[in-house]
Amino acid sequence: MFIDPKKATIAPSADVPLPRERAVIWVLWLTYGAFYFCRTNLSAAAKDMTLPLEKGGLDLSKEQVGYILASLKIAYGLGQGLNGQLAERFSPRVLLALGMLGSAALNVLFGLGTGFYFLLFVWACNGYAQSLGWTPCMRVVANWVPVFRRGRAIGLIGTGYQVTLGLTFLVATWAVQWQGWRAALFVPAGLLTLTAIFMLLVLDESPQDHSSANQAADHPRAYPASRPGSFFDNIILTLQNPALWLLGLSLGLLNACRFGYLDWGLTHLQEVQKSPIGESGVKYALLPVGAVAGVYLAGWATDRFFGGRRAPVICLLLLVLAGLTPLYHTAAREGGSWVIPLLMVIGFCIYGPQVLLVGTAPADLARRGTSAAAAGFVNFLGYMGAAAGDVVTGRVLDKETWGWQVAIYVWAGWALVAALAAALLWNATARADR
Repeated sequence: MFIDPKKATIAPSADVPLPRERAVIWVLWLTYGAFYFCRTNLSAAAKDMTLPLEKGGLDLSKEQVGYILASLKIAYGLGQGLNGQLAERFSPRVLLALGMLGSAALNVLFGLGTGFYFLLFVWACNGYAQSLGWTPCMRVVANWVPVFRRGRAIGLIGTGYQVTLGLTFLVATWAVQWQGWRAALFVPAGLLTLTAIFMLLVLDESPQDHSSANQAADHPRAYPASRPGSFFDNIILTLQNPALWLLGLSLGLLNACRFGYLDWGLTHLQEVQKSPIGESGVKYALLPVGAVAGVYLAGWATDRFFGGRRAPVICLLLLVLAGLTPLYHTAAREGGSWVIPLLMVIGFCIYGPQVLLVGTAPADLARRGTSAAAAGFVNFLGYMGAAAGDVVTGRVLDKETWGWQVAIYVWAGWALVAALAAALLWNATARADR
């Protein structure tokens, strides 16, 4: 590998990451993936929360459950906007630990609660704790990985939350079947706590991290260090970047569709197919199988076939998602065996573009020194879309004359418009000043 010590850059021919870089990527793979134990687990409890009190539920309407689910997205999105700036200045390891341990504690508190407004507040607080995950991880990636390998690196990290998403569906649904809906909060909280302890022990934030000083001389930064601008300057640079607004719009619409599946998919199968929660969980645990392939192959394809252009892959996969969503509902309603393979392909089409929109494309199109801020801003817009999607889905489902048929077509429409927004960035590549 050729390194110019004066410019602190890695020659483009150095296409193979160093061992320490690979180790950091795998730690981030597990760290961010573990956040999903305490983010998507509520979907396993959603249906039982609408049961009457005498049956162990909370007597909530679907619209109220939708507001609770949306509260996490709103707080998460607001937190992304703030934490994208904080991650430029404070220790990523400390921010990650605060987020992981805080989220675990809030899940336990939610599982002990009963009142709607109390649960709304606690789940919103959990959203902020969850927002301490992605942008610190992106800061560590920016410290370790050069731009010409970043698509594959973030794609690999993105497969982590597909694996834990599948595990969450399995663990949370079987916990509900075994001990009731509150167990869907308690068991994942324990798993997240254990992962937080591991992360604190092993994560190196940068090649110059004090815990990896011996390796620092062998692994200079992937690009020259830049002094971060002021908090206000970073906000201005971010808001004045029209490409980030388009990425956020596309991500918001995709997230509305994505969380239709993640937050309401188990309820959909239980009500349409009349299947028990454990069986529905097994089916949905296979959605991330396709997602893992989509996350990794989407990032690889943009680097290999499109010269670093992310929008073509994003747009094409979203168009396929829009077409498959009504087909999936038909398969579920008719009880066909093709529900499972359809879920796997849908997972591929959701998470391939999602990981590009949430990390790779913002890092490419951000101005230098604001990669975490850009990711935070795009995530903010993305989760505002997710919150609106949860509320709309809940309201549609509460209307007897609409129900699942209308909800599914709404999800498909969101995916279609997301594809159109991404198409406006078809030829966009990494900025020259990156």
